[in-house]
Amino acid sequence: MTTYTTHTIAPIYDQNSKILILGTMPSPKSRSAGFYYSHPQNRFWKTIAEVFCVQTPATIEEKTNLLLTHSIALWDVLAACKISGADDSSIKDAVVNDFTKIFETANIQAVFTTGKKATALFEKHCENKYGYKPIYLPSTSPANCKMSQQELTSAYKILRRDWYAN
Repeated sequence: MTTYTTHTIAPIYDQNSKILILGTMPSPKSRSAGFYYSHPQNRFWKTIAEVFCVQTPATIEEKTNLLLTHSIALWDVLAACKISGADDSSIKDAVVNDFTKIFETANIQAVFTTGKKATALFEKHCENKYGYKPIYLPSTSPANCKMSQQELTSAYKILRRDWYAN
């Protein structure tokens, strides 16, 4: 069933954030938990932890600290849309988030998008407005079961690049 969904989870960032990772829209599990990538089969937190060689965070505080410690901001491209469950391919009537406050507060050097839909939406609605070409990362969603954990971690290692030079 397609429902109109509004994004209710605040972005994670601070003045030290150098990279911004954007998903599409929080899943129903994430919205009910009030935090990003909360579906137990989503591999986002495991992947980020493996990239930075730390233990997978369990609590919201640990997850937030992991991101901020590594100068990572996290949010989603969309503020609202019609969507069926967590199926990005069902998205209609997309309304994008306003990233102005993040870009004014933090010195973002690169924008990463998780999954093809997030990348396409950012390219269409935000790339020219904000001047960032999104860097595609594969989705960590359980729907992307064709990628192994090792392949995901390898793809996400680009996050370790020295984004602090600028």
